[in-house]
Amino acid sequence: MQNLRAAAGDGPAAGIKFSTVNTMAVLAQSDPPSAGAFRPEAAAQLQGILGFLSRTGAPFMVNPYPYFAYQSDPRPDTLAFCLFHPNAGRLDAGSKITYTNMFDAQVDAVKSALGRAGYGAVDIVVAETGWPTRGDPTEQGATVDNARAYVSNLVAHLRSGAGTPLMPGKPVDTYLFALYDEDLKPGPASERAFGLYHTDLTMAYDAGLTSSSPGSGGGSTATTPTTTPSKGSGWCVASAGATDAQLQTDLDYACSQVGVDCGAIQPGGACFQPNTVRAHAAYAMNQLYQAAGSHPWNCDFRQSATLTSTNPSKHAISPFNFNRSPLIFTFH
Repeated sequence: MQNLRAAAGDGPAAGIKFSTVNTMAVLAQSDPPSAGAFRPEAAAQLQGILGFLSRTGAPFMVNPYPYFAYQSDPRPDTLAFCLFHPNAGRLDAGSKITYTNMFDAQVDAVKSALGRAGYGAVDIVVAETGWPTRGDPTEQGATVDNARAYVSNLVAHLRSGAGTPLMPGKPVDTYLFALYDEDLKPGPASERAFGLYHTDLTMAYDAGLTSSSPGSGGGSTATTPTTTPSKGSGWCVASAGATDAQLQTDLDYACSQVGVDCGAIQPGGACFQPNTVRAHAAYAMNQLYQAAGSHPWNCDFRQSATLTSTNPSKHAISPFNFNRSPLIFTFH
């Protein structure tokens, strides 16, 4: 990390933060959260790391997994505590705080450990957290319903901006694990099933993260509109509620992508008229949607676009050339 920081120099890359990820195993104790402390055998290394993070303003990155906490204590009340479901809460006798979910308890245990080590001002970033959709017969709780409940309720908790009891009102940057299942990964069956999507690109469950279905909260199943076309069909157009400012940003983004040719909406082009941001954005959005493979998630654009099964060119004031030819799209 020191070498990378030095290599970044004092130029445009000076603001890059360098850190490293830690598992919860670096803690000797995490229950109750106020007693959080690092393992003595890791103290020397952690002092060096924490000193570097403190000097450079970088965060301490950690991977809390309430799922594994439930595996070590598979009681119904523990499951509710891990899934953000209604529960009696757990009193931390040291801080006199009653915790209502395992995620906050684990993050605050790390916060306590940082303070005990003399680095309480170092920020925390959750580099990984998630819940598996399936597991071996001995892996209790590894189900689609529990995975949906954990992720959707976690997202709702983070969006609320409540923070944790030891960091109230301070959102914790959190990364979900994982986008896709890892079907070749060794170990228990759960290790291969943390994905929001399966390896065949089908959705494992809807956690309310897609633009077509708002977060359901409470772990209930979010519904997908029946008008959403399947892969390879339909058109991606601007949504009715999108503003010109949003659409201009999406237009600029779409036209900059590989496989998208916006020449037709330039002055003199076949689709320049009608000369409006909405019309031009619809053209560019659909170009990108078709180029990227015509998957529903390719028509996202931060909820300023939507899929339609009706060819918009039939209802436009002047002809739109919605190109449906197969194109190669390269992801970097």
